[in-house]
Amino acid sequence: MFNLIKREVIIQKKQLLLFFPFIIFFIVMDSHPVFIFLVTSLFIPFNALAFDEKTNVNVLLNSLPYTRKEIIASRYLGSLVYMAIAIGLTALALFVAGQSFTFSHVALGAGLFLLFSAMTFPLFYVLKQGYIFPIVMISFFLFVGGGPAVFALVSDSLQGIIQFVMGLSMTTILSGFLAIAAVLYSLSWVVSATVYERKAF
Repeated sequence: MFNLIKREVIIQKKQLLLFFPFIIFFIVMDSHPVFIFLVTSLFIPFNALAFDEKTNVNVLLNSLPYTRKEIIASRYLGSLVYMAIAIGLTALALFVAGQSFTFSHVALGAGLFLLFSAMTFPLFYVLKQGYIFPIVMISFFLFVGGGPAVFALVSDSLQGIIQFVMGLSMTTILSGFLAIAAVLYSLSWVVSATVYERKAF
């Protein structure tokens, strides 16, 4: 399974040359650290998914000595590995650039990555090829741009919950958020594995 995880880096060697310029661009644009951690975490996993969609790599993968569950597991586990690497390199770049960030920024970026991945990874096994990546990109802009707007709309009806949450410590809030994101990511893994097991190639 390690070879399947490593494959995601091998197939996008040229794109990886853009990784540091990608980080620097957002730093120069003075983007919020949470947003920078989110987009850099998405870089490798979603580039790999876009490549797989274009090449219909599933036929090749299913000819290799791996079960379908292992193929899906490599996608989800590999994304966690590359998220951790991306966050580490981004933190280093922010530090070198003199940009301040906190552990809360890192935790929020990681949690948002898990949430967005949980929502979109199954789409690559459900939707028809050619339509997936545009839908994922639209979903990302709605996720980033529309999320705060939706929260503002429903905040009045959620005052009790919001006041309760605000009364908690930041550590508790972040731990709860990451736990929820991890559970949703795990459920997404189960959904993707179930769909992929039944899919014909």
